[in-house]
Amino acid sequence: MRFQSNLTAHRRAPPRTAIGPHRRAAKRVGKGHGFTTVNSYPRAHVLAGCDADERERLISFAREKRLLFVTSRHVLIDEQSGHYPARIEIELHTDPANLGASTWFSVPLYVDRRAVWRQGCDAGGAIDVAAVELQESALPDTMAYRTFTQAHLPDLDEAVEIGSPLLVVGYPLGFHDSLHHLPVVRHAVVASSFGLRFQGKGQFLTDARTHRGTSGAPVVIADSGQLNTHDDGLHWTLLGVRSTRYDIGARDTEHDEALGLNCAWYADILLKLTER
Repeated sequence: MRFQSNLTAHRRAPPRTAIGPHRRAAKRVGKGHGFTTVNSYPRAHVLAGCDADERERLISFAREKRLLFVTSRHVLIDEQSGHYPARIEIELHTDPANLGASTWFSVPLYVDRRAVWRQGCDAGGAIDVAAVELQESALPDTMAYRTFTQAHLPDLDEAVEIGSPLLVVGYPLGFHDSLHHLPVVRHAVVASSFGLRFQGKGQFLTDARTHRGTSGAPVVIADSGQLNTHDDGLHWTLLGVRSTRYDIGARDTEHDEALGLNCAWYADILLKLTER
């Protein structure tokens, strides 16, 4: 069992300096795949109208006629670094025939001083994954997109072998196809025994070269027709949500290279986060 999840909804009020939700006139969300980009805006930036200070990944996930986005919790709030954005904006394709056409959809992270996202914890502690439900009626009518669903998650009876090739989709250091508004991918392999809770947490390791900008990235494996049950044109199995690079405290940073390993939370946490 990967997760022994006790789902908790984040309900902590933001700092007293918080401002109300902010929206742009333009709105939008992803096209033709199950992931898009997200910018987070600190409260000071909302007031000043500055550009986003962080560009990360998110995953679109549909369940029971609801549309949600999923990303790393630390994209939405990170107490250690003092990162407390009031809202995020997600980039959407609006014309399936023209990938250059896009707009932004602004999502406030607090309503009535209460956080809107859901997060989880299990026997291993807090899980660095969060989900926010989107109001589909507010999204652009021309938006074309596909989403991951429960059918895109791996069948627990099917083995994913250690060393299996994976892809991590993201914006390393913000780099992407700015003309078509599409991310890039990095090759990875499964680096720990898949299905086991690495170090007692609901995660596994990947061996991949990653950078800032891949927090919340989908970790996928090409659909072999055996790992899941979908047949909707999105030919990927969602194995996990990439969180952070994995390192050891005893490493001599002057003489020892980084391990090059990354933590990914098992994707079945999405079933807990998206329960009604």
